Amino acid sequence: MTAQNSATGQSTIAVESFGEASGSTSGVPRGGVVLAALGVVAFSLTFPSTVWGLESFGPWSLVAVRSVLAALIAGCALLAGRVPLPAREHRAGLAVVAGGVVIGFPLLTTLALQTSTTSHAAVVVGLLPLTTALLAALRTGARPPRAFWAAALAGAAVVIAFTVRESGGALSRGDLYLFGALLVCAAGYTEGGRLAGVMPGWQVIGWALVLALPLAVAGAAVALPFEPVRLSAHGVIGLVWVAAGSTFLGLYVWYRGMAEIGVPRASQLQLAQPLLTLVWSFLALGEEISPAAPAAAVAVLVCIAVTQRAGRGRGPREGTATAPGHRLVDMDRHP
Repeated sequence: MTAQNSATGQSTIAVESFGEASGSTSGVPRGGVVLAALGVVAFSLTFPSTVWGLESFGPWSLVAVRSVLAALIAGCALLAGRVPLPAREHRAGLAVVAGGVVIGFPLLTTLALQTSTTSHAAVVVGLLPLTTALLAALRTGARPPRAFWAAALAGAAVVIAFTVRESGGALSRGDLYLFGALLVCAAGYTEGGRLAGVMPGWQVIGWALVLALPLAVAGAAVALPFEPVRLSAHGVIGLVWVAAGSTFLGLYVWYRGMAEIGVPRASQLQLAQPLLTLVWSFLALGEEISPAAPAAAVAVLVCIAVTQRAGRGRGPREGTATAPGHRLVDMDRHP
């Protein structure tokens, strides 16, 4: 199967091997890093935009309407590109992406943000890179080098310490929602990253959005009559961004980036997301930024650099479908 056609009947699947990518002196393609980083920037705006959206919509209505709008954008793009239906063997994976990234994460985080601040929510989101890398390793059999895990743990610790300090160390009632969102999102990222190795990333999120459309329409029909809608400029801007920016465009560049550099390395770029979210929260919501922010940002960037340059690790188990990269293994020869 080629990276551009998901409708063929071949059984070749993309497999990641740490350090095998081409296109840069460090073994990691710079284009993939840039794309994944753009996805992180888009995601970092999600929480502030959601807070804006909640000024006009209830939590259930906001999630349902954003999913409908994003699915319409994706459907138009798929129709314009005359993209064939995904192969049957990819549909279960697309369902995981839809359930985790399109429905689960937006709903759980929106419910959490009713009682949690964006800085508090960032505590849990700071764990997403490590959780994604762990799920990817379990799902694919990939075995990153020890330096990778050490830097990932250090980066996660920096993010957690910084965001906990900023939120005063208090636990919110939305913590269960946030931990649930963490798990379902990591599962969606892992499966979406795998699929982005066998079809273009925008098709992965596009089909996941279309797959979730019936549920989103039903949710909007039920929620809108029961949750008051008070349209405002902030509310409309927040809705448009979480629908078009975070849900479609952000996930498009994110999955495309993961396809080039692999799930674990791409996930470590998200260590910067909580810090970026705090910046946008200051600019858009008026939240104050601590003087510790620059020091934390530097420490996180150092950890990211280490994970990006980690040496070659042992490859995944032979014949195991793994996070996408550039080496192809014929599954017919490796049952």
